[in-house]
Amino acid sequence: MRPLALLAGLALAACSQAAVPDGERRLPTLVSLNPCSDAILVEVANPEQILALSHYSSDPASSSMNPDLARRYSSISGSVEEVLALDPDLVVAGTFLPPATATALREIGIPVVTMPIANDVAQSREQVMALARASGHPERGRSLIEKIDGALDKAAPAQNTRPVSAIVWQGGGIVPGDDTLIADLLRLTGFSSLSATRGFSQADYLPLEIMLADPPDVILAAANPRMNENRQLGHPALRALEDTRLARLDPSLLWCGGPTIIHAAQRLKAVRDAM
Repeated sequence: MRPLALLAGLALAACSQAAVPDGERRLPTLVSLNPCSDAILVEVANPEQILALSHYSSDPASSSMNPDLARRYSSISGSVEEVLALDPDLVVAGTFLPPATATALREIGIPVVTMPIANDVAQSREQVMALARASGHPERGRSLIEKIDGALDKAAPAQNTRPVSAIVWQGGGIVPGDDTLIADLLRLTGFSSLSATRGFSQADYLPLEIMLADPPDVILAAANPRMNENRQLGHPALRALEDTRLARLDPSLLWCGGPTIIHAAQRLKAVRDAM
């Protein structure tokens, strides 16, 4: 679902609430089946509105928010039976929600909207405001966007500063493409994505030999140690590169927008400042 479709879907889902006079309006109850919407909703909705978050956010290996915070909420895997038992006003899911599940929930009468992975900061801003409006707290969405923009302003390089060439190298030698949130964040914080300029697409494999033949200024190692992905990223040949810095980038910072952008911007600024 494209950003405008997400906005339209959330607006339609909330229209029954908008038809009620302000003094009588009941805030909608929400279930999130997407770790990215989990992280946004805990910032913009009241705790009692959130009936459940996705099970991903309670797991440090897959969470894009503080797992301890996520564990304050109920956690579900996303089955129709689980959602039906909670009877929310709205379900927010990712684009990988099985079509049969989405259809079943809609037939029961529970609205479902899907939120794609944000491809850039602008799309993430749209998602924040869409979820804030759907939860009945647009002012919190604007506040969160101000915090995001403030973090990006602080992380922006000085004018006329040469971009630092960088490769985000994930476990197994996978690199992100140009049309991704992390590539946009690299540009905004003073880096140039070497994998993008070399024509690599999303989830392409970058062999160690190519990395060694033409290394960047910094390799942002985004392996997940909890999933034993460090083997190639810890290769001795990488550490022998004299003009290339190796820096850790938590994989939880790669894909989700919203408040995750704040932490990603802070980490990228710290890496650039240490160059």
